[in-house]
Amino acid sequence: MKKNKLLSGKWILEKGKIYDPYQDKFLKGDILLNNGKIEKIGSIKLKDVNSIDCSGKVITSGFTDIRSHFKQPGSGYVETIDSGVAAAMAGGYTTVCVMSDKENPLDTPEAIKNISNISSMINILPVGAASVNHEGVELCEYGSMVEEGAVAFSDTISPIKNSQFLKYALEYSSMYNVPIISYAKDCGLSDGGIVNEGFISTKLGLKGVPDIAESIMVSRNLMIADLANQKIHIPIISTLGSVEIIKEFQKKGLIVTADVSAHHIYFNEEEISNYNSNAKVFPPLRSEKNRKALVRAIKDNIVTSISSDHTPCSLEDKEADIAHAPFGTISLESAFSMSNTVLYKEGFEITDIIKLFTKGPRESLGLHPEPIKVGVDTNLAIINPQKTWIFNDSDIYSKSKNAIALGAELTGKVDLTIYKKNAFGVI
Repeated sequence: MKKNKLLSGKWILEKGKIYDPYQDKFLKGDILLNNGKIEKIGSIKLKDVNSIDCSGKVITSGFTDIRSHFKQPGSGYVETIDSGVAAAMAGGYTTVCVMSDKENPLDTPEAIKNISNISSMINILPVGAASVNHEGVELCEYGSMVEEGAVAFSDTISPIKNSQFLKYALEYSSMYNVPIISYAKDCGLSDGGIVNEGFISTKLGLKGVPDIAESIMVSRNLMIADLANQKIHIPIISTLGSVEIIKEFQKKGLIVTADVSAHHIYFNEEEISNYNSNAKVFPPLRSEKNRKALVRAIKDNIVTSISSDHTPCSLEDKEADIAHAPFGTISLESAFSMSNTVLYKEGFEITDIIKLFTKGPRESLGLHPEPIKVGVDTNLAIINPQKTWIFNDSDIYSKSKNAIALGAELTGKVDLTIYKKNAFGVI
């Protein structure tokens, strides 16, 4: 089991390969930490100092998750800040962007302030609602919300149906240089759908969600962003059609970024063929053709970040029949390992994979880079890239247990995460 530890005083991270994704280079030597800051990088010859052996491992910048649900504010029944942070650090994350949930929307400056003021072992950044109550009718107070710490605006899984409203939101958010994250879902085509439309939906006798339910909204969203001449981010895409549309708009010069979830590149629709409710996610797991298209989109730099889309659900809810179980899976603990397993087989270098969890998401949201250099706060993930392991219950630190990765054989594991003095992992 991974554990918390306070790294007070001086600590040496030795014998590891140091990779800085923001400078895209390996740094020579070891790293000396001193009370939560990097004091030296290079040859370190000190006696009677605590050290951590990083032989065979990669020391890199802490990850940033562009999309997580901590269900806060909320009752804490399925997730608390502490359990969410533990799950994040177990997976290498030192920054987590928490989404606004319709039940408790982050649609006021006060709600944003409450998240920004949370005292935590990592950096928690609020993504404010794009509209009041996620209804797509009334714009939120973007300026005041940015002042309180909002880094983007999104109605999360509620698509902005009104095209004029989306145009106004894009123009308004651009005044504060923060992006709109616009979920691509045509409700008429997808409402009531449980799984991907195709062979599996027919086999299981469940209503399907066609590919076009996503791609048609990706096209509309990008056409409006193009009209408004504003940047936009499209989250958790899942189809070849979406990839092709985004590629075309990027060629035209539109500033559009996109992410995929780790589970959409690791699994295909077959994962739900035995009515596995942990595999009930939205957008649904797609065909193998679509899964491969997402991997190609990463290789072609169309998609530049991987999100966890961490969505905790109670055991009671997930044990309902597949038609009534909620959508969502937890994956903060496993997102990197699932991605590394798939992408390594596809010929990706570990440096390319790391960028999808660091530079990519931070550039998509316009967040400042976090290079590894002397004088900055410690912000590191230590990875064993070749370790093969089985993800099981003991690897879950979230309060909820609805992990799609349970039982999966994965390659690559985050052994230790350090943010300032806070360390979580195996020392």
